[in-house]
Order: sequence, then structure tokens, then C-alpha cells
Amino acid sequence: MIARTSGADLRRFRVAVGHATDADGGTGCTVVRGEGAPMRGACAVFGRATGTRELALLEPGHLVDRVDAIVLSGGSAYGLAAADGVMRWMEEHGRGFPAGGGVVPIVPAAVLFDLQPLGRFDARPTPQMGYDACARASADGIDEGSVGAGTGLTVGKALGAGGCMKGGIGVAVAETGNAAAGAIAAVNAFGDVCDTDGRIIAGARRGGAFVGAERLLAERGMADTFGTSHNTTISVVVVDGVLDKLALQGVARAAGAALHRRVRPAGSLVDGDVIFALAPLSGAAADPVRAEMLAVAALEQAIERAVRTAVGRDGVPGLAG
Repeated sequence: MIARTSGADLRRFRVAVGHATDADGGTGCTVVRGEGAPMRGACAVFGRATGTRELALLEPGHLVDRVDAIVLSGGSAYGLAAADGVMRWMEEHGRGFPAGGGVVPIVPAAVLFDLQPLGRFDARPTPQMGYDACARASADGIDEGSVGAGTGLTVGKALGAGGCMKGGIGVAVAETGNAAAGAIAAVNAFGDVCDTDGRIIAGARRGGAFVGAERLLAERGMADTFGTSHNTTISVVVVDGVLDKLALQGVARAAGAALHRRVRPAGSLVDGDVIFALAPLSGAAADPVRAEMLAVAALEQAIERAVRTAVGRDGVPGLAG
């Protein structure tokens, strides 16, 4: 049996998570970095409305075989600037890819569109916010809900802003025996979020009842919805054993099962869904298939926790009922 827990503690994975929050502007960013050393990184892209930075170096076969941090940021493409602050913090601490007289920090990033309906359009995560999130990152006591990249997120937008609910950021761990995986998910989905039994727990509503985005789209298509490209679920899964880059990319791809089980629809034309995967560079080897299964389990719970822990702004509830 796989044990699942909330992810207030990610110490066994040697990663730290930090948030910077602009509550007034309705935006923020979250940094996931190696606690004291770089990690191996990979990713898989599922959505078709992405905003990203440095994804190419995560592909197997790329020269750079390390990641210093991953940035999840609000602010749409403007939010990519938060990674500049993370690079500054890393350089100050001598962390990065060795290059001549210094280092070049490796900081891939992906962004969420939170400029509306909750966020103020001119409020975007800044390089200083990225720096601050990196500096305060911790392996335990990690906040969830409407904090960091989860601050201005919403879910269930098939009927527009008037029928949506609050999204957020969630953290979870899945373990069995001596193996484990953790997940951090920032959920800003166009679709509905479901529990383990497939019941909608946060999504598009009309008259207080869930309409079911998948059914609505199947029956009427996008023409009768208010869908836009203002949606994304960005996740980071991390395993506790060494994997090569190809196997780690397999973990990221396999974790897409969690995305499609818990967000319906996911990876759509109007979502920018990306899953990053991290693993330590040294230590005991992980079993690739086991790592994939645990990553799925952890990400499923992290997605659910992202909406269960969210606190609404402007009358948008965090959870139905």
C-alpha cells in the first residue's frame, strides 16, 4: 500500500521550497531548489498554452546535467523575470554551472496566468520576489494554498470568472517501503479538480452546482464556454533516488496520469500544463518504474490539496460545500 501524507516536510528529498507573495496584487512565485546542492532535472509538457524558460536543457542528451532551482511564477510571461532573482541568489552563493571565472545558475521556469480575475494586471512577480523566495526556502513547514505561485489562481473556468473557484498550491508525499516521491502543484486549471473517486471538488458552477467541464465541452465545444488561455497547472515531482535524465523524463511523463485523473480536462488547448521532475545527483539508485508510480500518487494528492487548502479572495471560495 502507498502511504500518502501532506507535504509539510520534504527533507528526505534534499529539496527546499520557498514562496514570495503579493497578496494585494494577487500574485506570487514559488522556488524549488536543492537544499545544498544541484539536482538532476527533466520535464514533460502537456498543455498547449505554455510560458517557459530554459526547458531545452532539461532534455536527455543536453550538455548541462544539473538544475539549481525551478521557478513557478504567476504574472504570465512577465513572471519569467522572477528567475533572474533566483539566479542572483545562486551566484552570490557560488551555485551554478562552472563557467570560466564564475558560475551560471541553471534555473528553468514556467508561469501561470493570474493577471485576472483575482490578480491586478499590473502586479507581477519581480526578480526581487524570486530572490526572496529562494532565500527563505525550507524543506519543512512549507505553506500551501493561496501563497506564492498559488496566490491568484482559480480553477473551473469553463463558464468564465463568475463560475470559477479558488485554486492554489499543494504539497504531498507518497511512500512505500524505502522509496518515496514528493510533489508540489500550482493549480490554475481551466478544467475541474476531482477527488480520488472522480467527484468534482472544485470547478465551474452554475446556480451553486457543478456543470462538469468535460461534459459541457463534449456537448457544446468551446463556442458556448468562456474559455481563454488564462490557465495552467505547473507541478514539480521529486524522487529520493538517483535516476539518469532519460529515466527522470519518464517520471515526468508518467506523472501526467495524475494530471489527467485529477484535472478534467487537463493539457488542453487553453492550458499551459508542465511537469518538472527532480532527483539527487548522488546516492542510492531509484527503481524507475517504482519512482513513476509514487510520483503519480504524490501529484494526485498535491493537486487535490491545492484547492482544499486555498483561501478565497473577492468571494471566490476555496472548496465547494
